[in-house]
Amino acid sequence: MLTEINFDGIIGPTHNYAGLSRGNIASASNAGGVSQPRAAALQGIEKMRRNLALGLPQGFFVPLDRPDAAWLETLGTALDAAEPHLRAQAWSASSMWAANAATVSPAPDSADGRCHLTVANLMTMPHRSHEWQGTLAQLRLAFADSAFSVHGPVPAPFGDEGAANHMRLCDGHDAAGIEIFVYGIGGGRFPARQHLDASKAIARRHRLDPARTLFLRQSDTAIQGGAFHNDVVAVANERVLFTHETAFQDRDGAHAEIRAAFPTVEIVEVPASAVSLADAIQSYLFNAQLVTLPGGDGMGLVLPTEARETPAVWRWLEGMIAGNGPIRRLLPVDVRQSMANGGGPACLRLRVVADPARVDPRFLADAARLDRIAAVVAAHWPEAIAPDALASAALAVDVRRARAALLEALDLTELG
Repeated sequence: MLTEINFDGIIGPTHNYAGLSRGNIASASNAGGVSQPRAAALQGIEKMRRNLALGLPQGFFVPLDRPDAAWLETLGTALDAAEPHLRAQAWSASSMWAANAATVSPAPDSADGRCHLTVANLMTMPHRSHEWQGTLAQLRLAFADSAFSVHGPVPAPFGDEGAANHMRLCDGHDAAGIEIFVYGIGGGRFPARQHLDASKAIARRHRLDPARTLFLRQSDTAIQGGAFHNDVVAVANERVLFTHETAFQDRDGAHAEIRAAFPTVEIVEVPASAVSLADAIQSYLFNAQLVTLPGGDGMGLVLPTEARETPAVWRWLEGMIAGNGPIRRLLPVDVRQSMANGGGPACLRLRVVADPARVDPRFLADAARLDRIAAVVAAHWPEAIAPDALASAALAVDVRRARAALLEALDLTELG
């Protein structure tokens, strides 16, 4: 039976604040701060526990091997000799944001009846451009069953940042849907990260019906305001599109295209007059998991606690819940360590509609497995990492041992 599974990235032991992500205001604002990898990972695990408690299927991906000495070797340097900016890029734990792992098209949408996944190339940002090899290895292991088709990255120069720029509307997760690819066009102080040609290539690879596939342009206002991915200003689930007024370059045209392709859509739009773009980005109001609650309880919004602490945002949300709309519950979670590095609840997860029985069970979460992960994190993850610690050879050894302990605990040592 097809169902939506959220695969969260386990936050790795090298989680640090190097401020590497141009256009990501939170990342830049906290550059040079002292991170807390252990607390970060435990926050992410608690988020997964809460989703399980709601009755939602939950999976996970493990951190990549970092610091990436092999990548530095391709640049003719090594950990002990690399310039600070290259060393920081080798240490990056940004694979924690699984929304950028891949773009996923469920089986009901594809002409061959298989679930397609294309690993993101993430070529716009140097610190992320060397993630895809490790991510692809996990995708091929987790989704090795014939129900899936896993594709390599779209080639350069077409930047692809994965599911963070992709939405789907449907009458139910197991029904054929409308897929929406959101792209940007460069030209401002911040880069547009999703290229139209990359999105079109993925749609062709995934054998999507052109009549049920939309390509919409993200607004320049949103990108230059700090919405580096579409999921910072919009999220969709089943029949609902939850979006900020400034999300699309041609708002009226985009809404008309969506309604023409999927007439039963319910667009829940937050006006800029009620919640400014700056407040939406600071609170990550839209970088939330919009989920269908089991038992016919409507939809819930898993959103960061920062949304509750932003008065305009919380006031609007409370008014929405008081109405008779499709979003019935607000479910704040504490992911402050991830938020400080520029990623909210939705950044941490990749949505895969699939039969859980066709997924490698080692990547599926239950209470016992999350306990096992938490125990490894508590025993091995660094409590804190200051910026100058990235030059420590001893710390590099420690974090590799920490990851190895996790892989052993999960019986995933082949990913070592």
